[in-house]
Amino acid sequence: MAVKPIEIHDDALAELKSALRWYLERSESAARGFPAEIDRAIDLIASARWPAGELGTKRFVLARFPYAVIYREKLMTIQILAVAHGHRRPNYWAKRI
Repeated sequence: MAVKPIEIHDDALAELKSALRWYLERSESAARGFPAEIDRAIDLIASARWPAGELGTKRFVLARFPYAVIYREKLMTIQILAVAHGHRRPNYWAKRI
């Protein structure tokens, strides 16, 4: 099965940058680990197929950080809709669909 290219919603990219800034202010090791964990998640998302859930989206929960990557498969790409903190408003990203 071919790997689909990844497309990142502008708001998801802003969330990712915001989280990275937060970690940079607090912990050098966490600031290094967070992007590595996001990269690992994206690699797994791009290469695996799981059933869709709520609103036709899928959720990949990070192992070491309280975040989930919310995404959906489109015909030609995989679109990352949010890098959502696990303790914040649920489904706030739904308007991005």
